[in-house]
Amino acid sequence: MRSLPVGDPGTPDSRSAARYLWWLAKQQWRTVVFGMMFGIAWMVTGALIPMVIGRAIDAGITSRDTAALARWAGAFVLLGLVQAAAGIMRHRNAVFNWMASSFRTVQLTVAHAGKLGATLPKRLATGEVVAIGAADTSHIGHALDITARGSAAVVSLVVVTVILLTSSVKLGLVVLIGVPVQMAVVSLLIKPIHRRQQAYRDQQGALTGRATDIVAGLRVLRGIGGEQVFSARYREQSQQLRAAGVRAGKVDSLLEAVQVLMPGLFLALVTWLGARYAATGEITPGELVGFYGYAAFLVVPMRTLAEVLDKMTRGHVSAGRVLKVLQLAPEIADPAQPVVLPEAGVLTDVRSGLSLRPGALTVLAADRPEDAIEIADRLGRYTEGEVTLVGVPLAAATRADVRARIMVADNNARLFSGVLRDELDHRAEPGAADDARVAAALHTASAEDILEALPEGLDSVVAERGREFSGGQQQRLRLARALLSDPPILILVEPTSAVDAHTEARIAQRLGAHRAGRTTLLASTSPLLLDRADHVVFVEDGKVTAEGAHRELLANEPRYRAVVTRSVD
Repeated sequence: MRSLPVGDPGTPDSRSAARYLWWLAKQQWRTVVFGMMFGIAWMVTGALIPMVIGRAIDAGITSRDTAALARWAGAFVLLGLVQAAAGIMRHRNAVFNWMASSFRTVQLTVAHAGKLGATLPKRLATGEVVAIGAADTSHIGHALDITARGSAAVVSLVVVTVILLTSSVKLGLVVLIGVPVQMAVVSLLIKPIHRRQQAYRDQQGALTGRATDIVAGLRVLRGIGGEQVFSARYREQSQQLRAAGVRAGKVDSLLEAVQVLMPGLFLALVTWLGARYAATGEITPGELVGFYGYAAFLVVPMRTLAEVLDKMTRGHVSAGRVLKVLQLAPEIADPAQPVVLPEAGVLTDVRSGLSLRPGALTVLAADRPEDAIEIADRLGRYTEGEVTLVGVPLAAATRADVRARIMVADNNARLFSGVLRDELDHRAEPGAADDARVAAALHTASAEDILEALPEGLDSVVAERGREFSGGQQQRLRLARALLSDPPILILVEPTSAVDAHTEARIAQRLGAHRAGRTTLLASTSPLLLDRADHVVFVEDGKVTAEGAHRELLANEPRYRAVVTRSVD
């Protein structure tokens, strides 16, 4: 029994959509080949059955040869058994191909999204990424799935054409000419389908992104009275998407109609010609029955070929969407010859003049919140900047090395679905988180009440984005998760902005003790946090202008006092 997904999805060929699909096929070439082999056996046996039936009729009716009739009847039974067995194996391999290529695409997309980090939301809308998982992976899977039946359709058409040519050159030529004509008619509809599906897919991604933005900011929209405005825009855009879907559906329905009409006309033509030849004695009654069977059988491979064009087109479009993610390059790249960073020490941002004291709780108060965010991003190497750890530039190390030593936790972080215990202590094996460590982190984050309200405590299942929790509860759980990560250097951006004053006071009182001996930086202008800091740094216009204790700065720095007072107001 094969297991999915695979441990290592590999390195994709992202030069073009066609190359990506070909790369996927090579990664699972065995099941692709097996699927094609069983598919060919399955459909070719179906192509041989009309011939066997025709020979049996001629042997039993025309020649009155009972032994020959029995042999052909046995051949019919054998073909049926082979077709059934081959059909089962073809289906098993085809389904595996669909699932394997879909899972591999998901793995590659998720892994690359992790490498991109903060680059991804800057370069690609959320809806685009969501739509890849919602639709594109399935279409890519179908493109690999159809290879089994597509190859079988081609081979079976060749087999039937050869049989017809050996029995009647005229009927064989009709098939030889008729099949390409039908495929040409079907192919005329492929380009419009491709174009309209691409337009529909673009609008689907944009609408998904708008829906995500509305849901994420629903409380804010209600607070400023903008909910109706954004809802109206969403309705308008959804109607545009519906219209694009109808346009794509029109061509798709026309293709479906052509796939039924063309083989039907072809069947009628071959049957009519065969009846005329049988009436004039050019072919036997058994061959007439066989020709009718061939004509009816040809509906299957011809419809399959039309399906191949359709699914390959959809898969090509979807592969192009996936490559939009895979071709994105991170803004921050690892150096060719990285150095190893020290475990801990003085972390310095040259641009602002900020130096973090090792083992101390430092609070950074900035006159502009965006300056504090920019400094935190540089310290965590999410953006380029001249930052050193004990004199060693962060740019000289790998991003993984930086992340192992420096963690930046801001309010853009999200809770994921799953068991709360595993969500909080992600370093432990699933279900093996240390309850004492988790309880200590929840206590520091003043989140015990959240746990007490859950019926199953730490074993409760968290919904996606933690939507069952309020904004303040989510923030406290994210703080507990950051504390459980226990990095040598922890940078928290506005960790208490969504909680009430009493809760914030408890967090401020407990945070220093929890992080004792490790470097911690808080970006905040809250007097409750500032008063509990070992060291306070004041930043104006992106530069450090004052340092010291909170009370000293209040007494001696008017600009600092104005910023802190404004935050209270």
